Amino acid sequence: MQRTPNWSLQQVPEMDAEQFHQWQALLESRTGVCVNDQRKVFLQTSLCARMRELNMADYQAYYQHVTQGPAGAIEWSALIDRLTVRETSFMRHRPSFDAVGRHLQALLVARAATQPLQLWSVGCASGEEAYSLAMISEQALLQAANQQAASKAPGYGIWATDISLKALEQGRAARYSRSRLGGLNEAEKQQWLQEADAEQCEIVPALRDRICFARLNILELAQAPIRDLDIIFCQNLLIYFRRWRRRDLLNLLAKRLAPGGMLVIGLGEIVDWNNPLLERLPDDRVQAYVRRDINGRLE
Repeated sequence: MQRTPNWSLQQVPEMDAEQFHQWQALLESRTGVCVNDQRKVFLQTSLCARMRELNMADYQAYYQHVTQGPAGAIEWSALIDRLTVRETSFMRHRPSFDAVGRHLQALLVARAATQPLQLWSVGCASGEEAYSLAMISEQALLQAANQQAASKAPGYGIWATDISLKALEQGRAARYSRSRLGGLNEAEKQQWLQEADAEQCEIVPALRDRICFARLNILELAQAPIRDLDIIFCQNLLIYFRRWRRRDLLNLLAKRLAPGGMLVIGLGEIVDWNNPLLERLPDDRVQAYVRRDINGRLE
């Protein structure tokens, strides 16, 4: 009987060109993510880490395992956690969150603080982006209430979606290492975090209760029951897709905005896209677009 090699003592095996193209095509067809040649080592390392856990030493055998039957579907879900979780942080690119705050305040004033706000963090990863949006929403509600002397804030809700179940579990747990809180200022840390243990903090319940974490493959965006959004925040996700797919996804997101709603993407993530429903925010520090009303005007 042939023994399975002890991979912990071996180097990551090299993936030949045919195998690499095969895995590239599978990942892109199922998730839209395009792994270029510069990320070949990342793909090899991620696959091998999972293959070691299954005592498999052959890329082709693992490919067959992932693509066949119900067991393959379950395995694909486990693998995707390793391939798609993105680096994230609280208040990553602060100018974008500041733009969201100003826009929410303007919406609240225009609506006389009667309609709840609806926000969406697309590709939320482990939740830092969604909780940052919640902090910004709380600040906007407070400032709008002070301006209008409103007796009751209208509230808000945030959808947070990602393809990775593991990332969503981390978001729901709402616990983060103290080393990952650098994007927050001291006032935000004091107000929205509480001590969990010596190394971790957790988000206060007031914010956690506002967020609904749900699994969504961005390629299934057309079927997503999320509409009439005031804010769609989609940063550092489009860079993994081909240009034509970026345009298609952005056009779908534009349709999900309510009139006057704002779409925020990463600065420079796309440069050759326009949509007749939207007008770009005149701020060079951010890449954001506001949806016109039914008469073609900005609200």
